[in-house]
Amino acid sequence: MDAQGRGRADNIDPADQWVLNPNTGDYELRLSPSAGQSGVPGPRRSSPRQGGGRSRGRGPGPEGGSREYGGGGPREPRDGRREVPGQRRRRAPQPEMAGGRRKQRPKKSKAKKVLAWTGGSVAFILVAAVGGAYLYYQHLNDNITAVDDDGAGTGGFSKDRAINILLVGTDKRSGKGNEGYGDAGSVGHADTTILLHVSKDRSNATALSIPRDMIVDIPDCPTKQEDGSTKVIKGSPKTRFNESLGQSDRTPSCTMRTVTEITGIKLDHFMVADFNAVKTMSSAVGGVPICLAKDINDPDSHLNLPAGKHEVEGEEALAFVRTRHSVGTGGDLSRIELQQQFLSSLMRKLKSNDTLTSPTKMIKLAESGTKALTVDSKIADIKKLRDLGMELGKFDMKNLSFATTPVIDNPAEKVHTTVVLNEAKADQLFGMMRDDVSLTDVKKKQKQEKAAIAARLKGSKSAAGDVRVNIYNGSGKTGAAQATLTWLQNNEGVMKSSQLGNAPKDLAKTTLEYAPDQADQARRLADIMGLPGSAMKPGKSEKSAQGLPAMKLTLGGDFKGAGVPISSAKSKAPEGIQKVEADKSVCAK
Repeated sequence: MDAQGRGRADNIDPADQWVLNPNTGDYELRLSPSAGQSGVPGPRRSSPRQGGGRSRGRGPGPEGGSREYGGGGPREPRDGRREVPGQRRRRAPQPEMAGGRRKQRPKKSKAKKVLAWTGGSVAFILVAAVGGAYLYYQHLNDNITAVDDDGAGTGGFSKDRAINILLVGTDKRSGKGNEGYGDAGSVGHADTTILLHVSKDRSNATALSIPRDMIVDIPDCPTKQEDGSTKVIKGSPKTRFNESLGQSDRTPSCTMRTVTEITGIKLDHFMVADFNAVKTMSSAVGGVPICLAKDINDPDSHLNLPAGKHEVEGEEALAFVRTRHSVGTGGDLSRIELQQQFLSSLMRKLKSNDTLTSPTKMIKLAESGTKALTVDSKIADIKKLRDLGMELGKFDMKNLSFATTPVIDNPAEKVHTTVVLNEAKADQLFGMMRDDVSLTDVKKKQKQEKAAIAARLKGSKSAAGDVRVNIYNGSGKTGAAQATLTWLQNNEGVMKSSQLGNAPKDLAKTTLEYAPDQADQARRLADIMGLPGSAMKPGKSEKSAQGLPAMKLTLGGDFKGAGVPISSAKSKAPEGIQKVEADKSVCAK
């Protein structure tokens, strides 16, 4: 008897307990009489209704087989291990009789129902697994490990704005079979880090890889302790990025703060996975297609494959994403490109009909994803993860681009082992992400919306002396509002300006709110400060200290200093950045 009261639980595949009800189009949990009290309340739980018509005949079985249904309800094949309530033994196939009734094939509406439920959830690797099936809620909840974000995030994603998720793969040697990987006795590092940005309109996404060997300034990190107290872990200047996690007791919230310092992007959530995530999830989908342009025999990663196309899973999949000496230049940047290709292929497999319509695969994905996953406490619940997955899954894969943070060899080293930020290219790329600009050409509707935003900058401009504005500091930088006020009054002649202290909460980007009759003032201030059209928010004004209508300027994370133009929006990615398109299959070189 296991912890949830099930008899012989080691012999039961959870996927085998889910049966398609042809009258509703839903999968339902059918427990055996010997199961006793399940961790799932009640004898049976139905998945959410999918809508659409009904389907009869054969439904999908656990391994691509089928279950038969008659008018009396579903019946499942017997394997000698258990009985399923309300079901009969499967009869041997009978030869079709003349004038007899042909068993109906399932209608297409059934597949559409499954796709409607799971398709939006197949968002990004672990998110996809969790969102794809929240079938036995409490059990999956118990799989999830949560860590506090220590105030480093926004407080949680929202459906009415862009979403930014930090995905971290750690090289900590935890889990069975991982003794041969990583550093012996290490608490782990941020070995693989991806910032996933999904646009506000959910039409596109950018997955930005951050090199582990990039030299950065790790900030001070307030970190919640087990006793509830908060300890500030001192920052570390000019340190490898991968030390933002694990080292000096740093938690994922410190990696969040470090990424925000680098990019100017405030993050909503983090997810951390270990080696097991690659192994278990690649196996759950039945292997991930890859392509090699040459033979690879890497004794360090244990990858040994000839050139050509392969499907890798388990240990071999992990070896593929860890290899670097045999591809490209043999460095970490080449390995990043390989990992991006693998993730793109895994996502294509996750979104394939073969995966989405298989209860077995979806349950295995949910199991493997939640077991290998550590998330921030704001989404430490399977329903919240599902909601997040539904949002992330809305973008089309053809509009997902993997990019790598632009870097150059560290000029302080004679033998190059680390890299530093290529600031000119990086600022342009980060600016595109902050301003919600896609790295791919997206649908016409989005282009029309961008044209409307750009039009806010066009038109007459008032004199600087007529601009009346209240300034708030939402940048997280001390003194930003006062510095801006001083600069506007002393250098630009905006004398009707006031600074009103800190905004209620920090913002990722600067905004200027104004009433329709203040549009000419808004255009003048935008011209002075270098504000992009996306920063201008037509709406209503507020009162100044004198009780007169005033615009509201809130400085955000993109504020770099008084007098420094805020606008960094570009229509194209900087030249020469390392980029992989998620919908294209390429061969590793």
